[in-house]
Amino acid sequence: MSTKTADQARPSYFPRLAAERLDIALCRASAAVARAADAHAAEEGLGVGPHLVLRMLDAVGPCSQQRLSEELRIDRSVMVSVCDDLEQAGYVRRERNPHDRRSYAVTITDSGRQRLAQAETSIAPFLDDTFQALTPEERGQLGALLGKLLRLGP
Repeated sequence: MSTKTADQARPSYFPRLAAERLDIALCRASAAVARAADAHAAEEGLGVGPHLVLRMLDAVGPCSQQRLSEELRIDRSVMVSVCDDLEQAGYVRRERNPHDRRSYAVTITDSGRQRLAQAETSIAPFLDDTFQALTPEERGQLGALLGKLLRLGP
């Protein structure tokens, strides 16, 4: 006599749903990766948003909170809080924008660069662990496909 219940004997429905509804599959995968990224960020002591802001400022130089918000796709009200926290920690400073005196440019500090470098050391192992089910080639394909999708939207 089998001890499996009727629910246990049935194959999982979600794989079929995910194959039929890419939007659902992408949303669920995105949520799972976001949870993993948030947990990793909590361990590192630098949130995902602040990390991205420091990374962009290091890569492109000083820019407005508006540009940071638009490029990183972080809500404006959240960006204010992120920049406030980074400024309080000494990782960024706000200065008058020399090209538009009505706005401020956010600039990464030396301390911010050091904190970013420290946080970056754990990214490769985190990504390897999070995407371990994919081969390096599949990761590249996923990145290219997501890039295509992200260029479609705002």
